[in-house]
Amino acid sequence: MNTIILIASFSFMEFLAWFAHKYVMHTFGWSLHRDHHFKEPDQTFELNDLYFLIFAAPGISFLFFGYHNGSYDPLFWVGAGISLYGMAYVFVHDIFIHQRLKILTRTQNTYLLAMRKAHKIHHKHLQKEHGECFGFLWVPPKYLKEAHLKKRS
Repeated sequence: MNTIILIASFSFMEFLAWFAHKYVMHTFGWSLHRDHHFKEPDQTFELNDLYFLIFAAPGISFLFFGYHNGSYDPLFWVGAGISLYGMAYVFVHDIFIHQRLKILTRTQNTYLLAMRKAHKIHHKHLQKEHGECFGFLWVPPKYLKEAHLKKRS
């Protein structure tokens, strides 16, 4: 049961991240997200990084309260799912896609290429309006197909 809760929490975070990205970050939360779309060349940290702390708080809270109730408490596994999603976000979004650490610069993996392309499409819109591809791990099928065809050619 704990594994199901963990996977469900992780999966729900993909929906929540999409929702927050589209309806919070690109609307009334744009003041924190804007510098992610207009990054200065030597800029190490962004105001947008504050969203990481905002999203980490529920995961840490669930872990804390779940741990105090015992390791089989569902709250602990909800916190674990949220926290694992946060770690995936840092690794994939910040390190792989935006290359905040210069590792994993070349890949031939179709899914990773499609994910990178979808995120690039998201960033082609510099303003908060008219955006697309707000998801993170879910990649629209057209980019998967495009990456697959590109890899085969």
